[in-house]
Order: sequence, then C-alpha cells, then structure tokens
Amino acid sequence: MVTLHPEYLVDEEQHRKAVLLPVAEWERIVEELEHLDDIRAYDGAKARSQDAIPFERAVREIQEGYGE
Repeated sequence: MVTLHPEYLVDEEQHRKAVLLPVAEWERIVEELEHLDDIRAYDGAKARSQDAIPFERAVREIQEGYGE
C-alpha cells in the first residue's frame, strides 16, 4: 500500500476541489497502476482459451514477421 500525504485545495465554503501530492508519491501511484494493468492483462490472457504452441514455432513465426 502506498502511504499518501495529501493536501487539499478548498473553495470559499471549504469544499474540497483538488488534491496535491508530493511528486514521489504520485510517481509511486503511477507505478502501482501500471503494475495493476500488467496483472489484469496477464489474467485476461490466461483466461482466454488458446492452444499453446511450441516455443520454437513462436520464435520462427516472430522472425518470419520481421522479414516482411
């Protein structure tokens, strides 16, 4: 869990309108979100039923794709 130290910008009636975070905390949030995207992509790929192909075939198909 990311520890946050937010500061709030408020309007005349003290309603919160925006949040300020230290840059390091914001960068950590972005890293965590990117990691979560990776996890979701992995989970989605695992959930799709696909036939596995041998590694050698995959490499050959990738190399053939570069030759186009």
